[in-house]
Amino acid sequence: MNQWINDYVKDQKAALDSVPAEAVARLIEILRDALKNDRQILVFGNGGSAMNASHFATDLGKGSSDKLGKRFRVLSLNDNVSWMTALANDYSYEDVFAGQLQNYGKPGDIALSISVSGNSPNCVKALEWAKKNGLKTIALVGGKRGKMAEIADHFIVIGDTHYGRVEDVQMNICHLLCYAFMENPQWAK
Repeated sequence: MNQWINDYVKDQKAALDSVPAEAVARLIEILRDALKNDRQILVFGNGGSAMNASHFATDLGKGSSDKLGKRFRVLSLNDNVSWMTALANDYSYEDVFAGQLQNYGKPGDIALSISVSGNSPNCVKALEWAKKNGLKTIALVGGKRGKMAEIADHFIVIGDTHYGRVEDVQMNICHLLCYAFMENPQWAK
């Protein structure tokens, strides 16, 4: 068991090391511009990535905003179960995020999608809708990249395909995005 644990941790470190700092810095700049220009950030994903989306929205919307004195307008599209189930039931599960974007998304807003496979049909459809309608699109995906990396204006590929490790690194990236503002509030002005 100890060897498995050591190997897992070694692979986790490698996955984290695969994240390009310049790509994270670019996303921080995009969020900074969204804050300055009062743009909304709409984030979504499935499974563990859904929880990462919710966690990110909380950290950016509360933690980062508290430090800045100006509020990020951020919303996790995973957090309204009745709306998601209505869209899934009346249309299809592929529409659970694109359907909400039709209500919330405006040109210049940001659609940030999180998926290990990069091929989640509902995330792909939402990014396609967002791009077609003038939103900036961002994807955090695992090593298989998938369609989301092809669609998104900006993307980060985490160099692993293991769901647990990729989801952990997704959250590391989300924390970097949030703590950039929490720990450097003067930079956002």
